[in-house]
Formats: sequence, structure tokens, C-alpha cells
Amino acid sequence: MKKDAAKMRPSRVLAKMRAGKVATCVKLNLTDPRIAEIAARCGYDCIWLDMEHVPNTLHDVENHIRAAKMHDVDTLVRVKRGNYSNMINPLEMDAAGIMVPHVMNAEDARRVAWYTKFHPIGRRPLDGGNSDGGYCSIPLQQYIKEANEQRFTMIQIEDPEPLDELDEIAQVEGIDILLFGACDFSHGIGTPGDFDNPRIAETRKRVAEVARKYGKFAGIPGTVDNFQELVDMGYQFITVGADVVSLWKSFSSIIVSLSKWTS
Repeated sequence: MKKDAAKMRPSRVLAKMRAGKVATCVKLNLTDPRIAEIAARCGYDCIWLDMEHVPNTLHDVENHIRAAKMHDVDTLVRVKRGNYSNMINPLEMDAAGIMVPHVMNAEDARRVAWYTKFHPIGRRPLDGGNSDGGYCSIPLQQYIKEANEQRFTMIQIEDPEPLDELDEIAQVEGIDILLFGACDFSHGIGTPGDFDNPRIAETRKRVAEVARKYGKFAGIPGTVDNFQELVDMGYQFITVGADVVSLWKSFSSIIVSLSKWTS
């Protein structure tokens, strides 16, 4: 029986957002890929893996990607700020997207696009011999085209510095999603943890407006309680929940329930 031609797995996140829908994501800090499988089975569209703050190895990330792909769920890897290999290694392992933290200006955004998109957008180093290229089973020109169409580059707007060039940043070809990060933004404006600061509300709204103005998608961490508000604001990529938070709440609630016997 003749096999179907090899092709890159389409991005679930991009398909939903391009259809005008909202993509959901959960953040995972822990290294066991079974957690990624559980989250994927629950119905999230995307799993966010972190290499900026969490001591995950590339091997850990690769196993999470495989676990998510079993259930047709995307993975997003927040990379370390470093050389271009930090950006492209997760893509070559077949992550659906990467997140680059602390993009400070338009030139920084252009550099990210240059490293993460193929010709004619950028000059991402070319090697189709990994999982994303089907281990050389996808023809080269097809691989280049599908990678540019089905893999997303997300940059974080989480500092006050890039706001002066936000419109220019949003026009950079090859940047697909602008994600607003309120926590570091509060730090950057000198009021760490004060999420009621009016500058945070203003910037949250502005990032969504500017992204949509230039045909980009807007992303943000949210909660069940403010999910509809963020959707109404124009956000189409919303991350809700984290493995460490869920475990902490579950374990601590159990201990509280047992306290009348154990205290």
C-alpha cells in the first residue's frame, strides 16, 4: 500500500487563531512527560515548556513534545536568550512554536525573525534531518514552506522599553504573536507585583490593539475569571494554569482537610 507523502504536522494553535478562535495553553515546569500527556488529554491546545526559568534540558523538552504530539497538541518552548541555536533547537525537535523573552526593540524583533524563519523571511539555519523535517522525508522546498506557515514565533513584551517601538515591532515580518507579560512589566516600571497599576491595564490593552492592527496575534497569561475579558480585548492565545500551581493547591487542600486528625 502506498504511503501518504510526508508533511509537517500542522499547528493546532495557528489553525484555531486563523479561524478566529481562541487557543488555550497551560504552563508546565516539571520534567516528567507524563504531565504533558495528562494536559494534552484534558484538551488544551498548547503546552508551554520553559527553558528561561526552569532547568529543563533539551532531552526533557523533546520528550514533552512527543507526549503532546500523541494527542495532536502543540508545544511552545520559551527559550533562553543566547545564540541562534537556543531558538531553533526546539523547532527542530518539532515544537510548534518558540517564545523569546524580553524583546526590547524592533531591531531585537527583526533578529529573532531572521533566526527563526526560513527564506524569504529570514535565514534560519537549514537542516531537515530532525523530527520537524520528518528526518529528511519532507522535500526541502516543502519543508521550508511548511515551517514558515505552520510554526510560530512569539515574542514577549514584558518591559517598558519596547513600548516606544511597539508599532514597528508588530510590523516585523516573521513575528506571529506578541505576548504581554505583566509580572516582569510591573518589575520594569518599579512596582513589582502591583498588578493594579494603571500602566499595566493600559499596556495590556495596547498590546492587543497593536497586534491586531498589523495582522498579528496577541497572547497573554490569564485566569478562568478574566478569560472572557481578555477575549473581548482581542487576545487569541491565552495561557491558563500551571502544573506546579495545580499540585500546590491540591496537596495543600488535602493537608488542610486532614488537619483535624493530624494537628
